[in-house]
Amino acid sequence: MQVTFEHRSPRSDDLVRLGMVDLKDGFRWIELDESRAWCWQQGCMLQWRPGSMTEIMFNDREGERFVSRVLDVQTGEKRTLPIPFYTISPDGITALSTDFRRIQDMRPGYGYPGVSDPNKRVFAPTDSGIYKLSCDTGEYGLVLTIDQVVHDVASPVVRKETKHYFNHLLFNPDGSRFVFLHRWRDSNRLLNTRMITASPTGNDVRVIDDYGLTSHFIWRDSQHILAWSWHPSNGNGFYLYRDGSADVRVIGDGAMTLNGHCSYVPGTEWILNDTYPDSNHRNQQLYLYHESGNEMRVIGRFHSPDKYRGEWRCDLHPRSSPDGRYVVFDSTHEGHGRQMYMVDVSGITNSCVANNTI
Repeated sequence: MQVTFEHRSPRSDDLVRLGMVDLKDGFRWIELDESRAWCWQQGCMLQWRPGSMTEIMFNDREGERFVSRVLDVQTGEKRTLPIPFYTISPDGITALSTDFRRIQDMRPGYGYPGVSDPNKRVFAPTDSGIYKLSCDTGEYGLVLTIDQVVHDVASPVVRKETKHYFNHLLFNPDGSRFVFLHRWRDSNRLLNTRMITASPTGNDVRVIDDYGLTSHFIWRDSQHILAWSWHPSNGNGFYLYRDGSADVRVIGDGAMTLNGHCSYVPGTEWILNDTYPDSNHRNQQLYLYHESGNEMRVIGRFHSPDKYRGEWRCDLHPRSSPDGRYVVFDSTHEGHGRQMYMVDVSGITNSCVANNTI
């Protein structure tokens, strides 16, 4: 994604350009399309459609509504789906979405400008929540409302007389369930969070973490979720939760001590993670952690200039290539604005682990 400005919120008329980078042809930029529905922290959800070698999906805006596009990068054929998406099932057939209008009102930088929240003054609307969308036909429907989660999935920590919203939806690896964050602000305007899972039809709703501080997370497999949170057993840290049970255990105690954007490197036992800028030099750390070896390998430290704060901060947001060889991340350390960087980590991830030594 490419833009022509920084250090301000996007407006409804600001476009983001979309393209591919050819890694085998001098990193050549291949223009594909553009979008009017994007934010600094999550772009327009641009990604390959699972199960397809040629189709991408991204969100866009048509007048007073948000939509999603399916584009074949080889033929140029493009389809429009009637609502935006947030997460796509591993088979590429089903997507789930939530209300980007409401997210934008509650936490700019994660929603999209251009369409106002019709339930702006409603604490827990009955006509907003999580939507199920067919990526083939465009058929969609509301499967779980905010009102249901606030009132039917009861909890003593939930403050009902305030505005609630959903964010950060993610399918598990076999597509049988998804996780999402239920958020609201308390009387001091502090953000509170519950981590919840459900089936794609909105049934079998389970509260996984009720302590109010869940942040970044990733499915390890179809039954376990790695997440940064707070727990009375160990305070702040990364925990591994088992969906549908009370089982929870600390991960990386003494090593993974700071919140970050965690994920698992495909085909390995490594966890990929980053940190926010430190207080002394505003350096962000990119690293790999091996759980069974309890070993951390720092890939690099990258300076974030002071002007990258708040909504337009630039987190590293690292992700692995499908074969686990490369890590791609965002950074501003060279002074050229937001750029994407790639590093070969196969020398680390292919290492053997024995006697806690790598």
